[in-house]
Amino acid sequence: MSGPALLIIFGVAAAATWFAGVYLSRATDVIDERFGLGEALGGVVLLAIAGSLPEIAITVSAVLAGNYGIAAGNLIGGIAIQTLVLVLCDRAVKGDRPLSYLVGSLVPVLEGLLVVVVTAVMLLGTMLPESASVAGVSPASLAIVIVWIVGIAILDRVRRREPWQVVMEGSHSGRRNRRTKRTVAVDPMTRMSSRSVIALFLGTSGVILVAGVALQSSGSGLADLAGINGVIFGATILAAATALPEISTGLEAIRIGDNQLAMGDIFGGNAFQLTIFLVADLLAGQALLPQAGVENAWLGTLGIIMTTIYVVTILTRPKRRIAGFGMDSILVTVIYALGIVGLAMITAS
Repeated sequence: MSGPALLIIFGVAAAATWFAGVYLSRATDVIDERFGLGEALGGVVLLAIAGSLPEIAITVSAVLAGNYGIAAGNLIGGIAIQTLVLVLCDRAVKGDRPLSYLVGSLVPVLEGLLVVVVTAVMLLGTMLPESASVAGVSPASLAIVIVWIVGIAILDRVRRREPWQVVMEGSHSGRRNRRTKRTVAVDPMTRMSSRSVIALFLGTSGVILVAGVALQSSGSGLADLAGINGVIFGATILAAATALPEISTGLEAIRIGDNQLAMGDIFGGNAFQLTIFLVADLLAGQALLPQAGVENAWLGTLGIIMTTIYVVTILTRPKRRIAGFGMDSILVTVIYALGIVGLAMITAS
C-alpha cells in the first residue's frame, strides 16, 4: 500500500484505540465495582488483560506476521512511553504542588518497585541463550508472570491490611481504589444496566483488537517505507499510539482528584505488560527475549530509571514546580529524550 493510505489506516486505528480504550476503561471500572472482580486474583488478571488489550493485539499480530522486533519494542518501549504519561498528568494537576507530592500513599511506591523488578527479570532474560528455552518458552518469560502474580498478591494484602500509618501533610490522594464510589463527577455509565455495560465492554474490546491489528500492520508498512528500525518504531510511535487510552484515563483521574490512582494505574499497566512475552513465546514457538538485542535492553533500563525517579520523589516529596511541571517530570522528560537519542545511536552502530 502507498504511504498516504498507510498513514490514514494508522491514524484511524489510533483514534479507534483512543475512544474505545476510554470507554473500555470506564466499563471495566463499573463492572469491577458491581461484581468485585478485583477482590480475587482471577479478577485482577482479567482487569489487567482488559487494560492491556492494545498491546496484546499488537503483540499477537506482530508475532504471527514474524515482526518480532516490533512486538518486543512495543512491549518494552511501552514502559518508558507510558511512564511519560505521568508528565502530562503532572501538568494537569491544579495548584502549586506536583503530582508526586499529592499522591500521599506508599502503595504506588510498591507498584513502581514491581515494575522495576519485573523489568529487571526481563533484562536477565535478554542475556539467556536460546538453548535455555524449554518448549520454545524462555524461563524469563515464565518468571515474569510468576513475579507479577506474587507482586499483585502482596499489593492486595497491603491494601487490605494497611500495615502502616502514613501522614503526608498537604497530600491529596483521592480514592484508594476504583471500587470506592466517586464523590464528584459521577459517570453516567453507572446508571446503565449490567447487561448494557458488559455489552459495551465486549464491543469496545473487539474494536481495540481490530484496531491493534491495523496499527501493527500499517505501522510495519510505514516503518519499512521510512527505513525505520522495527524496535525503534515499536518503542516510540506504536507505543505512543497504544498509550492514548492511558493518557485520557489518567487525565480524567487527575481532574476528579484521584492522584494515587492516576500514578498507580500507569505502574500497574507497565508491570503487567511484560507478562505478554509468555504469550508471544507460545505463539512464535521460540523465545523472543534472547533475540531482543541491546536496543530492547536499553529501553528496559530506560523504563527502570524513569520509574525509579517517580518512586523516589513520592518518598522525598519535592514541592517545587516549574512551568507547571514537577522537578521529577522535567527530569524524566530529559532522560527519555536522551534515551531515544542513545537508542538511535545504538541502532545506527
